[in-house]
Amino acid sequence: MTLRLTDEETEALRLRAEREGRSMQEVARTAIREYTSDRTARLAAAIEKIRTEDAELLDRLSK
Repeated sequence: MTLRLTDEETEALRLRAEREGRSMQEVARTAIREYTSDRTARLAAAIEKIRTEDAELLDRLSK
């Protein structure tokens, strides 16, 4: 498979990889794995975490 990126996408990927001390390929593969994983389950888990950790704040804001 060949992945063609714009110059801007390539630069963003290069910067991210450099910041994280990883290869561009590793960063891209991680992004693809995350994108193709079960997003619904990850979203539900994130919402539950916020709902639980910030329950008091959310309650105050709702009033």
